[in-house]
Amino acid sequence: MKRVLFVCTGNICRSPTAEGVARVFFNQAGLDVDVDSAGIQGIHAGEAPDQRSQKAAMRRGFDLSKQRARKIAAADFTQFDLIFAMDRGHLTQMKRICPPELQGKLKLFRDLLPGQEGLDVPDPYYGGEAGFEHVLDLCEDGVGALMAALRANAL
Repeated sequence: MKRVLFVCTGNICRSPTAEGVARVFFNQAGLDVDVDSAGIQGIHAGEAPDQRSQKAAMRRGFDLSKQRARKIAAADFTQFDLIFAMDRGHLTQMKRICPPELQGKLKLFRDLLPGQEGLDVPDPYYGGEAGFEHVLDLCEDGVGALMAALRANAL
């Protein structure tokens, strides 16, 4: 079984959305992949995802309500096979704290999407509803690409 972690700033918008999409997609595809999410910061630890993220996700059939924010831990670098940063800042911060021999596990989420390499999943927190929909679009596309890569043993 593969273990995949998605990481954003506070673990209340982008990474829980990616986790929720991945849970549904992997389950529907019958793939044995364990998913989780975390934040670079622990400022929202124990909180449910942002209500706007939950509402947007629920409209598409993804229930985020049982998730709780947590801060990334040192053990995550050994316990997970793939760790996806939702933006370049998160990737940089994870590289600072991840042991050098495990840094090959760290990836930028949008690098999964051809033509979008090096791009961030934008933080919808300070914007309107359209930002949360855009994050969902990117998460659905990115998780779809992740599934294809896992099936092809490309990751």
